[in-house]
Order: sequence, then structure tokens, then C-alpha cells
Amino acid sequence: MEIQRLIKKAEEVENRLPLRSDYTAGAVGAALLAADGRTYTGISLSMACGIGFCAEHAAVAEMLKNGTTRVEMIVAVSKGRILPPCGRCRELLAQLDPENMDCQVILGEDRVLSLDQLLPEHWL
Repeated sequence: MEIQRLIKKAEEVENRLPLRSDYTAGAVGAALLAADGRTYTGISLSMACGIGFCAEHAAVAEMLKNGTTRVEMIVAVSKGRILPPCGRCRELLAQLDPENMDCQVILGEDRVLSLDQLLPEHWL
């Protein structure tokens, strides 16, 4: 099943790498299935002053490098838990491609909602 495969891919890249002070790389891992059929992954970067980024952003950047903007399904994980995307990540997906409002967001092994359901009455 695609949901289990994406969760596993996100878990595979999650790797809390300590940086200086209280900063980390990889505390959250993300995986997305793009419309081109490929899976892209990313990790979070937790830094001071808001200069870090979410794992979903890193996965989206990988996807964009390969010339596609359409996300079919996405998941983020940390410490054995599935995490819902933050508002910034939801907005990123929505602004990349209007068809991403149909993107399936994995919220649990048996719970999936569309981005449209997570962003009702979107402003765009």
C-alpha cells in the first residue's frame, strides 16, 4: 500500500543529527509521491532565528529540482509518530500548483485527508 511505503521512506531519512548548541538536522523526515510517479524525501533543519526549514519543504525542493510541481501524497514523521503539516507547509503545497489541493496528506496509518480539507476556504 502506498501509505505504508511513504511512511517507511520518511522514517528512513529521519535521523536526528546534532549540530551546535540545541540545533538539529533530520529530527523530522518527510516523503512525498509526486505526479511524475517518483518519491522525494527531505529532512528538517532546526536552527535559531527561523533560518531552518521543515522536512516537507526539503522534499518539495527535491521534487522541484526534477521539474514537477504536483504532489499526490505526503507524510512527515518524527520519533515514530506521523506529524500533520504545519500551516507553512500546507500553504507551500497549495501555492505550488492548484491541483495540489487534492493532495492526500497522511495523518495516520489509517487516516488521510486532502489538502483542501486541511485548508478549507483557501484564499487563492
